[in-house]
Amino acid sequence: MSASLLIELGVEELPVKALPELAGEFYSAFVEGLNRRGIWHIQPVRESQEFKQSYVNPLFTPRRLAIYLTNVDDRQADQKIELLGPYVNIGLDANGAPTKALEGFAAKAGVAWTELERTTDAKGERFVHRAVKPGARTVDLLQAVLDEALKAMPIPKPMRWGAHEHAFARPALWLVALYGADVVPLAAYGKTADRMSRGHRFMHDKAVWVSDADAYVEAMRGAKVLVDADERRAAIVREVEAAAAQAGGTARITEDNLEQVNGLVEWPKAVLCGFEKAFLRVPQEALISTMEANQKFFPVLDAQGRITEAFIGIANIVSTNESEVRKGYERVIRPRFADAAFFFDEDLKQGLSAMNAGLATVTYQQKLGSYADKVARIAQLARAIATALDDDADLAQVAALLCKADLQSRMVNEFPELQGIAGRYYAAHDAGLAELPTEARNAVAVALDEVYAPRFAGDAIAASRLGQVLALAERLDTLAGGFAAGLKPSGNKDPFALRRNALGLARTLIEGGLDLNLVGMLEAAKAALPAGLALDTGELYDFILDRLRSYFADRGVGAALFDAVAATKPVSLADFAERLSALQRFAELPEAAALAAANKRARNILKKVEGALPDTIDASKLVEPAERELHAALVAALADTDASLAARDYVAVLSRLAALRAPVDAFFDGVMVMAEDAAVRDNRLALLKALSDRFAAVAAIEQLAT
Repeated sequence: MSASLLIELGVEELPVKALPELAGEFYSAFVEGLNRRGIWHIQPVRESQEFKQSYVNPLFTPRRLAIYLTNVDDRQADQKIELLGPYVNIGLDANGAPTKALEGFAAKAGVAWTELERTTDAKGERFVHRAVKPGARTVDLLQAVLDEALKAMPIPKPMRWGAHEHAFARPALWLVALYGADVVPLAAYGKTADRMSRGHRFMHDKAVWVSDADAYVEAMRGAKVLVDADERRAAIVREVEAAAAQAGGTARITEDNLEQVNGLVEWPKAVLCGFEKAFLRVPQEALISTMEANQKFFPVLDAQGRITEAFIGIANIVSTNESEVRKGYERVIRPRFADAAFFFDEDLKQGLSAMNAGLATVTYQQKLGSYADKVARIAQLARAIATALDDDADLAQVAALLCKADLQSRMVNEFPELQGIAGRYYAAHDAGLAELPTEARNAVAVALDEVYAPRFAGDAIAASRLGQVLALAERLDTLAGGFAAGLKPSGNKDPFALRRNALGLARTLIEGGLDLNLVGMLEAAKAALPAGLALDTGELYDFILDRLRSYFADRGVGAALFDAVAATKPVSLADFAERLSALQRFAELPEAAALAAANKRARNILKKVEGALPDTIDASKLVEPAERELHAALVAALADTDASLAARDYVAVLSRLAALRAPVDAFFDGVMVMAEDAAVRDNRLALLKALSDRFAAVAAIEQLAT
């Protein structure tokens, strides 16, 4: 027999940001408890976004955490018990009477020894006790399952309320527990379960009778509560999109803002609002940040993606006087916009050059000096990088010297997330850049924003070349300074975000196709550091390379392929990516496995040689047909791949070398490398070295051998 199960814990409004995790952990821990007891075995994964009668996911609103499961067995399955006892020759004496060993086993099993059965294994016949233990009723197990699930929830600062010791994220108000149509006598936080839930705080502020577990979702919908978070989220999107269309635009709906709004309401209703057009002169990022981060509103954008004077709030009520709700939303946003406008206007009066002067008074890091010192180092590196790329080094220096100026602006002080973005706006108005041609001025403005790209995981790298130059210079200084100042990441601690900076640097080089010498760049960054600071650039190179391991793994590159290229330590990460791409194609060839194994064998032989390896192959000393054949094939392959290798056409190189499989296999099958004759031995070692070196010019393919 089976029936549906419902558990609902009603509480005061839960923290918005923690709500999804709390609900998910409660649900997962509860289901795990059922699984351990053999009661319910469906995995907690929704098959699609369609709302089905069977909710295989947590249900929650700001005021409740609920679990609804269908087809929950009414009891555990009977458990078969088999206890092995002593062998017959030990359990019975010569007269057939039970020994103490047998009597003790029977007592442990709870039966007379004569009721024991016998079984036979490889050692002989022995006594065994077999029984069936009836499964416990599900309703008798649920209290323990509930207690475990509540205890497992991640609540860093639990609250206490009333004259008792209960502690939870928020005070508990009610508890519903139904198995089918029957109330399960559970208790939690001083509340005893019944079938009475509660409706919407304003639109249905009274108890809600839940006839049975399967009626729960509809009963709550009738009480103006959407308990399914996916359904509620979809309703918010529909409401917001409809309101935006009414305003003649499209809504900006970010996942983070949507998730937080979803945790604030039980019955969402969109309210279309507006603000004065005069505020549109303020950088739209500041307005959007205010709407989303502070008020959880949805901006409305025009066809070009520009912010309009319309925005959308989500009310937790269908008001009979929506105009008052609208006035309230517009009233709370106006002072924030007025502040942003004031900051913007004052910053424009000050200008980037004046802001830049203030950086000398702000400490970047004790050992690394002020932000002005950091900017000077970035400018030095940006000039060197631009020169290496045949770009405008003077323009790179101009942009680099302004790349931290907006940190002194009122706007960034109020909206830290706008660093770089604010600089882009101010550069467009800065008198100090007025002498630059319009195109160059625009490039500087964009670069001041892009210096921080990528800002987060999954973000794009800087799109412009000047932005890429600044992004590289900024990260080089941050990484070199961090390592030199003893700020290397340790465990979860990475105060200067060096891991993120290393990946951003590597991604910019690879995705930007910038063929720069990373080792040389690190040396330049080292040279720019304050006197007295030491830096192991080799260690920093390895640190940056290690950040790429997960980057390429996410793109389907196996560890062996990555290690094979990393072993060659390419000085250019763009070159690294090209080698890796070529090696991926080589690994798919039928010859790849055999050549990798042969190269591994060759490398192992060469490693055992004492002293310098011979470099010269003397064709007159090639004795065996197999070695003469390999030599001829290798000479041809070397000649064919010289130009491709110089052009870094690694696909062509490896494709040509793949043709060596047959002569290589024949060589190892028929030739003794370590011959007694030293001249013959050295000749064969030189042959293997030439073969191995040509492969190693692309990657250490022996890493692919299993």
